[in-house]
Amino acid sequence: MKSVVCKVEANNRYPAGGLRSQEPIIDRQPTGSGGHFQVIGFEALRFPRHFGVPPSFRMIELETSLQEFRMFVTTLKNWQRSGYQCLGVVLLFLGSFMIQPSDCAGETLSPAAEIAGKPSTLNWPTARGDAQSTGHADQTLPEKLQVLWEYKADEAIETTPVVVGKRVFVSDVMGKVYAIDRGTGKEIWKVDFDTGFLASPAVKSANLLIGDIDGNLYNLDVVTGKELWRKSTDGEIQGSVAFHGENVLAASGDGKLHCFRLKDGAKVWMYEANDQIRCSPTVAGDRTFLGGCDGQLHVVDLKTGKAIGKTFELGGPTGSTPCVLGNKAFLPIMDGVVLAFDWKAHQELWQYMDEERPQEYRNSAAVTPELIVLSSQYKQVDAISTTTGKLKWRHTLRRRADASPVIAGKDVWIAATDGRLIRLDLANGTDEKWSYEIRGSFLAGPAIAGQELFIADDDGVVRCFGAEKGENNTDAALTSTPNITVSSQGL
Repeated sequence: MKSVVCKVEANNRYPAGGLRSQEPIIDRQPTGSGGHFQVIGFEALRFPRHFGVPPSFRMIELETSLQEFRMFVTTLKNWQRSGYQCLGVVLLFLGSFMIQPSDCAGETLSPAAEIAGKPSTLNWPTARGDAQSTGHADQTLPEKLQVLWEYKADEAIETTPVVVGKRVFVSDVMGKVYAIDRGTGKEIWKVDFDTGFLASPAVKSANLLIGDIDGNLYNLDVVTGKELWRKSTDGEIQGSVAFHGENVLAASGDGKLHCFRLKDGAKVWMYEANDQIRCSPTVAGDRTFLGGCDGQLHVVDLKTGKAIGKTFELGGPTGSTPCVLGNKAFLPIMDGVVLAFDWKAHQELWQYMDEERPQEYRNSAAVTPELIVLSSQYKQVDAISTTTGKLKWRHTLRRRADASPVIAGKDVWIAATDGRLIRLDLANGTDEKWSYEIRGSFLAGPAIAGQELFIADDDGVVRCFGAEKGENNTDAALTSTPNITVSSQGL
């Protein structure tokens, strides 16, 4: 993708609150294999006074990609919320670059939905956050959180919301998929299928993919909810799909990994295990990793659909999704064993098991380079060294946590069946830094995007948590939004 020039013009003609913030107008005119984008719009934004913007007209230019430009706009909006001096800002964005034209007219979503690896911190496009299924967000959320909005779905929700651009997507147990406005919590669209969903949606570009309990895989237009295509498998789809290039991967209860072409749903290849597959595929490079009820970890070549070497013996079945960091793959099994493999050298690195009482891990782990964190059926949250396989700390819950944990910066987030959302210190696990309690239960983990947390419960309520009013999050906004350069003039 070619770089483009972003020009920002600022003056102080507008008093504080004098102009309502508006989204830049994005005009897309596809031409051949490329597209011409033009952004023309006005923003009433608050800048820190130390930026030193004089009353006179100021113009800056920076070379940026479309993604960087949108991240820049997001950062400006974060500053706006911080209570600084208001400036009228004119954003002019002219550029031509090579991208495939979209069938989606009107709204253009953040390209961070391109799930080739770690996504932008502003988005959470899959159930486990990234292609490697780490369940890990780099940014730490504000210290003080409050409910910014609630949305009530028609039925219970047992899946993790996904967040891309301005929208939150979630599915319920009776076959409905919802698109919710990220800023307001208002419903944008809702589609109803005669089925049920235990799998979270996953988003890439203008496509929302989700599998149902009847083995159907749907591709929906993210803007309208319109069904673009539907394909069938012979077993229940419980895990989210994964993406690789222009293909989508769906694991099924029929014991097969199905690879479809994202554009039209055409079958590309199929890989067969020896029993059901209940997890999500994990993608690292040109490989995908699958844990199966056959008690094996499968490594599959994404170009050919063929197994790479021999499978790894797990010693028992698993429905958990593997997570991959570099050459290491981590996976718990139902018998309470956590395993680490060097998949390149094809060797087991270590095993962890509570010798007094095996913990029975039924969800997926969250992983950093130092720690792997899991919650068990016996009310324990365990943190294990990724290097040694030794237990670093343990936190005991009031009730079990069926949901997979999430790591965000310096914290571990646990959603428990007693209706508590808990924030633990990642360093020691003993300090319960914050909690929120509902009357129902949390059966799926949260999504963390930008400076907000999104979670759904078995009463069908989707909640968005963000900073309490008055808390200054300027530093957090800057750290979670990279690629912003401060000029010598203070801009």
